This record gives sequence, C-alpha cells and structure tokens, in this order.
Amino acid sequence: MAPKALIFILLTLVFTTIIHTCSAQTDKKFPAILFFGDSTLDTGNNNFLQTIFKANYKPYGKDFPGPTGRFSNGKLSSDILASLLKLKETVPPFLDPNLSNDELSTGVNFASAGSGYGELTTSVSGVILVKNQTQYFEDYIKRLKGVVGEEKAKNIIEGALVIVSAGSNDLIFNYYSLPTSRHQLNITQYHDFLLQRVQDFLKAIYDLGSRKMVVAGLPPIGCLPIQISARFKSPSNRTCLTDQNSDSQAYNSKLEPLLGQLEASFPGSKFVYLNLFDPVMDMINNPQKYGFVETNKGCCGSGFFEAGPLCNALSATCNDTSQYVFWDSIHPTESAYAHVAQNLKELLAKL
Repeated sequence: MAPKALIFILLTLVFTTIIHTCSAQTDKKFPAILFFGDSTLDTGNNNFLQTIFKANYKPYGKDFPGPTGRFSNGKLSSDILASLLKLKETVPPFLDPNLSNDELSTGVNFASAGSGYGELTTSVSGVILVKNQTQYFEDYIKRLKGVVGEEKAKNIIEGALVIVSAGSNDLIFNYYSLPTSRHQLNITQYHDFLLQRVQDFLKAIYDLGSRKMVVAGLPPIGCLPIQISARFKSPSNRTCLTDQNSDSQAYNSKLEPLLGQLEASFPGSKFVYLNLFDPVMDMINNPQKYGFVETNKGCCGSGFFEAGPLCNALSATCNDTSQYVFWDSIHPTESAYAHVAQNLKELLAKL
C-alpha cells in the first residue's frame, strides 16, 4: 500500500473516532445522575446497613443477575433512566465498599429503602433518613474532588441531574400505621410537616452545589396492594382506597407550587415536579395500554401482603412479571418502572 494511502486511512480513522466521541459527549444532557430517597430508587445501599429492610435475597432480582438489593424483579427507574440518558446501565449504591472511582463521575445512589422525611418513619428500621443522606453526599463530593479535582467536581455537581423520591413511607408506615401521629396532626398538618422537610432537604443539597433537581410527588398510595389488604378487602373487591389517593393528591397539589417558590428563591436553580400519581393510575385503570393484566396484587406470593422479608425464597412468584404492575405488595415491577423512567426522560426537557 502506498504511504499516502496509508496516511489517508489513518487520518480517516482518527477523525472518525473524534467525531464519534464528540457526538457521544453531546448526547449527554447531564454529566452525572444522583438519587436520593427510598426503596423506589435504592439500588442496594441497605445491603450495608443493620436493617431488615433488605432485598438481597431471592426472589428479588428474579429477572436480573440475581438479588442485588433492589426491591423489584429487575432494574429500578433509577437504573433505566441512567441508561436512557446514556450515562450508565445501572447506578451503584454509594455505600458499596467496592465502588470504583470510575463510577463517581457519572453518578451514584444515596437512596435507602424504608426511608422518609420524618424521624418516626425510620426510628426502628435502621435505614437512612432522607435528610441524613446529605451526609453521604458530602462524603461523595470529597471523594469526587480527590479523583477529578476540585473544579471539575464542582462542574459535575452543578450539572448533575438530581432525582428525589420519598414520602410514601411517611404515610404508609407512620401516619396511617401509628395512632400517635394521627392524634398529633391531621392530614393537612402532616403534609405541611413533610413539605417543610422537603424544603429543608432541597436547600441542603443546593448549598452543597446541586442546581438541577427533579422532585417526585406521591403515587396513588391507596392502590398499593398492601394498603388495599390492610382494609381487609376481599379478593373479589380489591379496589383502590379513594381516601388515601385523595391524601396523595392533596400533598402533590402543595408540592408542585412549593418547587416553583424554591426555584425563585435559589439563584441558578431549576426544580421540576415529577407527577407519579397520574401515570401510575393510568397503568392501573388502563392496563391493556401497557401490556399489564394484574393491577391490584403483586407477583410475589399471594401478592396481597408480601414485601421485604415476607417475600422470600419460599414465596412462589408469577410466571410473567411483565404482566404485573406490582412485584410485591408495595413495589412496582421493572416493566412498570420502565414506563415511569420514560415519562421522566421526557420531562427532562424542562431542565
């Protein structure tokens, strides 16, 4: 081969590589993704805590490479969204002692299954209260600075997409379950208490450098299989609880304008409200649109009350998880999470 032809081929390969690399970089709207909240996002932090709120055993992870600590049959919306954004295929838990430095620059997960905004929600579980997840965020920032340098770390944190999803446990395991909570506060007052905690948390991570934040509202809590079962509804009459769904909507109606107020108060910030209620209700009311068949019980065990340690290796599971909205009596299947993640990706145009 003539030298000129060889040089031409080599230059073509170099320029093609550069173009593809630049294209891949410009495809990424955010340099990293960070998650705070509860089991709907936790990819395994609780594995490294002294708590019974774990999912690192079968049948969790049934359609994944084994149990990983995710409360589902497979990936969570946190993993799926990161993949849709071309950042990584799965998001590692920050508490994993084997977390590599390479993972830090594209994002990690601080969420803890069973978490909430109120101390009573986590008082006996040993999981990480949402506000305390900021302590691990501080540790993450220090470690990131040590890997990529202070200036680049600052840019990553400012440009990172932050997703926050919590509050359901505060109602399910606190307000609805503990008579003392209901005696002290009515539901409106309890919502206001939670929203003050939301505001305090968002200010804390803003002060640490975060600028682009998506905050999820409450799902239709009254449609969770465990909540339906708690009302002793018969298998032939398993309908959503309208009062609890109304509570979720009332909370959401206050959260959305609060985020607008915070955006106006925090210079350079962008807050986006994630509506979980309507998409999940649509899956439940119109399952055929999504390929679902079963909407009011989980795939694990009877599907009426099993979750966490009650969904275990002795539990039978459904044959086709893609036909179920819920994996256990609380948590969605990977199929349901995929629809949530797709909705969230479309919402990110606002950021």
